[in-house]
Amino acid sequence: MKVAFYSPLPPAKSGIADYSAALLEELRKLLDVVVISDPDTPVPPHDLALYQIGNNEHHLHAYQSALEQPGVVVLHEANLHHLICDLTIRRNDWDAYVAEAEYNGGPAARAHAEQVRAQKVGPDYEGVPMLRRLLERSKAAIVHSRFVERQLRNSGFQKPVAVIPHGGWLPTISRRMDFRCRLGLSEDALLVGIFGFLKPYKRIAESLRAFRRVVPLIPDAKMILVGEPHPELPLASLIRSLHLEAHVRLLGFTPVEDFMGYLDAVDLVLNLRYPTVGESSGTLMRALGLGKAVLVSNVGSFAELPDNIVLKVPVDASEEDFLFECLNLLLSRPSLMRQLGRNARRWVEQECSWARVARLYADFLRCVAEGQPWPALSHSPSTSPVAAPAPPDNSASASPGETAPTSVLVRALAELEEPNRDALVEPPPAVDESATHLQDYLKSWACDPDSRQYLQTHLTRLRRTLEIIPPGTAADRILEMGAYLQITPALRTKLGYGEVRGCYLGPAGQIDSKRVVSAEGEEFVCQIDLFNAEKDRFPYPDGHFATVLCCELIEHLEHDPMFLMSEVNRVLRPGGHLVLTTPNIASLRAIKAILMGYHPGFFPAYLKPAASGGIEARHAREYTPQEITMLFLDAGFEVTLLETGPFLDAPRPEEHWIRHLLERYLLSTQHRGDCIYAVGRKVGPVKERYPSWLYQ
Repeated sequence: MKVAFYSPLPPAKSGIADYSAALLEELRKLLDVVVISDPDTPVPPHDLALYQIGNNEHHLHAYQSALEQPGVVVLHEANLHHLICDLTIRRNDWDAYVAEAEYNGGPAARAHAEQVRAQKVGPDYEGVPMLRRLLERSKAAIVHSRFVERQLRNSGFQKPVAVIPHGGWLPTISRRMDFRCRLGLSEDALLVGIFGFLKPYKRIAESLRAFRRVVPLIPDAKMILVGEPHPELPLASLIRSLHLEAHVRLLGFTPVEDFMGYLDAVDLVLNLRYPTVGESSGTLMRALGLGKAVLVSNVGSFAELPDNIVLKVPVDASEEDFLFECLNLLLSRPSLMRQLGRNARRWVEQECSWARVARLYADFLRCVAEGQPWPALSHSPSTSPVAAPAPPDNSASASPGETAPTSVLVRALAELEEPNRDALVEPPPAVDESATHLQDYLKSWACDPDSRQYLQTHLTRLRRTLEIIPPGTAADRILEMGAYLQITPALRTKLGYGEVRGCYLGPAGQIDSKRVVSAEGEEFVCQIDLFNAEKDRFPYPDGHFATVLCCELIEHLEHDPMFLMSEVNRVLRPGGHLVLTTPNIASLRAIKAILMGYHPGFFPAYLKPAASGGIEARHAREYTPQEITMLFLDAGFEVTLLETGPFLDAPRPEEHWIRHLLERYLLSTQHRGDCIYAVGRKVGPVKERYPSWLYQ
């Protein structure tokens, strides 16, 4: 299916341009997409047109094209009045503006538009949404919230509507301390931020007044305002009048890289807005993806967000008091902010990843093109109820000495408390009889001193590797690369594969037959193909194996790891699995080593020649879990499992201070074990033969 995708793209100053760029990266994996970003772009034949419609001049071409060639419109808010003004008033076409106002709002709207022409009043932006003409021409619509969907239905739009959540960015590199250093702040300074175009409806004046009340209670609290100031909001003078010069810094417009850096630097984000026309917020999704605690206004699309990922501020007379209570409570209890942030990032990962958003887009566009119904109820944008909740009842009874907003907050945050993290000694794990049995089975095959010594160091890794390998059937084939025959017999006896093959470094074309006997007398014979996994075509036909194991091998490759990944992709059948394990260069052990002045590699040593003169391959490059994820994706695999763990179960109390250090600086403590365990499923051909993060 070929789709014409109309949208501005970066560097256009439009949040929708950034949205489209992120969406296209995933949508192109599912559909044949051609992007039309300006009037000079030729439009090839296509099956369906998709229009990203925003409320500013960057979307004029998409809007006019949508009227000329009906397709699916993506409405990021339920109002296009500013866009129509750009199309008419800014071109001095007052007749067109007045006519469009009448077409959308009738005689009353026309009369008001005539007053606008006479410069007696301003445009009725909120009262006349200017959607009618576009909706009449469109085949279907995509929106980000039930709120906007209701607006369309209330206007009489009866064609298909898909509620698809706004995609969320999930950065993996922390720039928190880099930008705190720019600001002259320590790692534990409490920092609040407001981001984006600094317009009055973002409740900035109300936020500053509430923050002024917090400063006497938390004197070290700071605030940054990052974005272009609006001419109708004199922020510099407002900050001076509130005597906040020492606590609030106005940074103005910043490039997107710096914008994201400052967003990463803050502890708490204020993303308020009222009035609203149902717009979503790319800045909000970036903040949630960064794992930030966020306050939003309890109105429009923001009211639909799950209650355990944001705090919702009423838009009534209690707004400033509620804001003050929120700021005071969260800034005085950072653990609550961190828990909100963790909940938020988890929600973005599960509900709003760009891959999921793109799949929903592709499914809906196919339904529209084929005239099929859209199963709307199964594509809810969040886990919260469909209907927007009512604003909090701030008149609820409170305990003596406690304000009503505080009472609401205590109830809302009761389940966000972190578990006790003071204990340094974890309780011993429960005995797993199946794991014990598996370990005993592996030990039975270690019949010589070298095998027993290797097994003693790697027993936990070998057992866990067997646990994550997808089981096979008598008709399935499995290949173990770098086969030492420690776990190889279990691939048949424990996992059920009908054919078990091994391979090892050696002269291409040679096949060795290896025979081992367990302590119980069980015999196992395996054919071992010799070749160089970085240079030689693997001696197997396309799609031959159900599963390939690449365990403690990739770190030894000196020249071309993607050659191995490409060949693994080729010899795996569609939907087949790659199981990969490798040392973790980002482990607690590695961080400790480099801080103490040692090499962080798990095995950085050079190897002495053996008595025979041969030299084993040393570690050439060790990987981080994030790099293994990128390696899988570039090689045409989706990651179905990614975890880290030890090579051998043993207490490591000497590493608790490293974990504490990461937590203090709000750096991730996830995936810090010594060994990376990853499973990927083949979903297509190799996407990037020489990815830039790995090759130069």
